[in-house]
Amino acid sequence: MKLATQPTVKTLGDYAYQAIEKHFKKTFKWEKSVKKDEDPEALHQMRVGMRRLRTAVTRFGLAVDVSKPVNEKNIGKIARRLGNLRDLDVLKESLENNYKPNLPRKEQESLQTAFTALAKQREDVQSSVQKTLNDESYKSLKNALDKWLEKPSYQPLASVSIQQVLPDLLLPEVSNFLLHPGWLVGTEFVESEVKIQKNWKPKKIEKQLTTEGENLHSLRKEAKRIRYQMELFTDLYGDSYAAYITEVKNIQEILGMMQDSAVLTDWLADVYKSEIQTELPTFANLLTENRYQSWQQWQPLQERYLKTETRHSFHLTILHPLSGVIS
Repeated sequence: MKLATQPTVKTLGDYAYQAIEKHFKKTFKWEKSVKKDEDPEALHQMRVGMRRLRTAVTRFGLAVDVSKPVNEKNIGKIARRLGNLRDLDVLKESLENNYKPNLPRKEQESLQTAFTALAKQREDVQSSVQKTLNDESYKSLKNALDKWLEKPSYQPLASVSIQQVLPDLLLPEVSNFLLHPGWLVGTEFVESEVKIQKNWKPKKIEKQLTTEGENLHSLRKEAKRIRYQMELFTDLYGDSYAAYITEVKNIQEILGMMQDSAVLTDWLADVYKSEIQTELPTFANLLTENRYQSWQQWQPLQERYLKTETRHSFHLTILHPLSGVIS
């Protein structure tokens, strides 16, 4: 007897609808809680949801026909406002839990200046978030997506089998990720071959991060972008694909730790109107040590992804979705 198990998702259009619906629901269910400012987790979930919704809308833009308010710029603006507030919550949590307990009493007391400045800054940014969630562009986005989900409209390409176009959707993103200049930070070319500079002292790493930190931050954003896109299609690939997603997430997190530490250093210097080595020497040394440790974690991944075989394997994985998943 043949089991009547029809796959629920077949075409590019089916995948587009599934992704947009999923992230629409996940994003807007947190709205009331975020407006009340009652739960940091709600803000985190809404921010992530908005980012993933932006990925779904932009990635499937060639297949769906959505109204004007549903665009990357509009979604991105909302995501950034939520992100600004979330970043302050993370900063406060990091100061309280990761750093303050490890500081001498004098620096702990001095840190109150930073907490006071943080509270004032958060008040201003929270006001901006409230305004964003009450303005017309936000309401228009929400209503337009709701209407589209009720009565979806597609472009011709939506009818194509997902397996037929999946590699073409993902390979350009893989190429952008692998060709990013951030991979070359801390390297040199020896007879056209990239060599990673190893065994650097903390001072040398600090100097490199001062001049090239923006490149690494940009690579981090590229890693996040490709990770979100790859995660839309996990059910169409196997273990190798899942392993690449895990590594990309790891790259994103390690580079994120470096960036967060640098941002915190600059923020504290602005609050205290001086180099933090003067006001908070122990704290400054902790931040330098954290960046050094993150650099040690980053280099093996950097070395792996600069290898020709790793890059080719990544492309080949994308080229071969699981057969027989979609009929």
